[in-house]
Amino acid sequence: MLPRMLRQLYSRSAPGGASPEVAALLDRTTRMAPGVDDAVAAILADVRARRDAAVADYTRRFDRREPVAGSYELSRERWDARAAAVAPALGDALGLAADRIRAFHERQREPDIDVALDGVRLELRVTPLARVGLYVPGGTARYPSSVLMTAIPAKVAGVPEVVMVTPGASDEALLAARIAGVDRVFELGGAQAVAALAFGTETVPRVDKIVGPGNAWVASAKRQVYGEVDIDSIAGPSEILIIADGDADPAWIAADLIAQAEHDTEARAVLVTPSQALASAVDAELVRQLEALPRRDIAERAIASHGAAVIVDSIADAIAFANRFAPEHLELQCADARAVAAACTTAGAIFVGAYSSEAAGDYLAGGNHVLPTGGAARYASPLGVHDFRKRTQLIEYDAAAAAAHAAPIAALAACEGLDGHGRSALLRSRR
Repeated sequence: MLPRMLRQLYSRSAPGGASPEVAALLDRTTRMAPGVDDAVAAILADVRARRDAAVADYTRRFDRREPVAGSYELSRERWDARAAAVAPALGDALGLAADRIRAFHERQREPDIDVALDGVRLELRVTPLARVGLYVPGGTARYPSSVLMTAIPAKVAGVPEVVMVTPGASDEALLAARIAGVDRVFELGGAQAVAALAFGTETVPRVDKIVGPGNAWVASAKRQVYGEVDIDSIAGPSEILIIADGDADPAWIAADLIAQAEHDTEARAVLVTPSQALASAVDAELVRQLEALPRRDIAERAIASHGAAVIVDSIADAIAFANRFAPEHLELQCADARAVAAACTTAGAIFVGAYSSEAAGDYLAGGNHVLPTGGAARYASPLGVHDFRKRTQLIEYDAAAAAAHAAPIAALAACEGLDGHGRSALLRSRR
């Protein structure tokens, strides 16, 4: 008998409910390992004080990279040469993905609002941020898709300058940056790169917002500079939850669980089903498919440590469980998937029907793959054009409206003990 990969847990609607193991599965966090926050805080403070000198010191220490002509910025000549080295077929795939991402995000632009209410004009003006920073993992990692997913919405939003930092960009990421409209690239990574973007240095410009994934040090740095700049989110481990009925294809489900688990050993891959037979069949497929996976060790550890097949009484119970879990990715491989999707209210992205793989969403569908993790889908949204635009209110009174509103304003101000507020309104009613 083959060894079991996916532990089976039970979440029953009957008295007793979820087991402690299921409760633990629901309890995810983006807290950092002990010591990371303190070490990152020291780096941030040093970069803020010493600027480029501190950035260079940490980059030498962690990445063993020296500045070129006094800067870590990648020249246009080197950038173009690296991008040109990408195989044409992959370049075409990046171009197709970019076109689809751009087409979807162009429909997200918000209109300004202009309302007249009895002598008071109220406007909401929506304008792009001036400068945005993208963090792109580097080294042995190649994430050109993340470059497209972060840079294209920023450019669609109208951001004039997009600055990318990466600890050693791949050729593919540099081509994606060119396709997406990135303006400048700096070969910097880690907490020092986040600090440089947040505070500005002699060579790295200060940005208004930092987006993009990174390791624990990058996540901690983003959390700590929030307030100096805006950020997209604190990303936790990637995760997928699949709702499937007994007629679903176990090979497809196993493939999708593995696709998520191969990201890293902390990834979450969860199946929720009323069919124990399906859960067992998926487990057998996992064992078979993992045999030939290049990243087998990573995926096996993720599934063994954080994966599960949760057995429920019905698809309705599976929906309830998914809404509590609030997954980054939610796949629906069940009958009436569109109707099930309507009842699923807390997920970063929902993949409707068996043919809609999470991998398609990661690369080519056109939606954004920067999604809330760790249960944040309860309140957060996918990255989009709205993340790169800010809203400014305009309020304009005429004389008659100022006089008409003076007494109510004064009454409200007096209630709150702020008589000066009331006086400023009443003075305008006497002219």
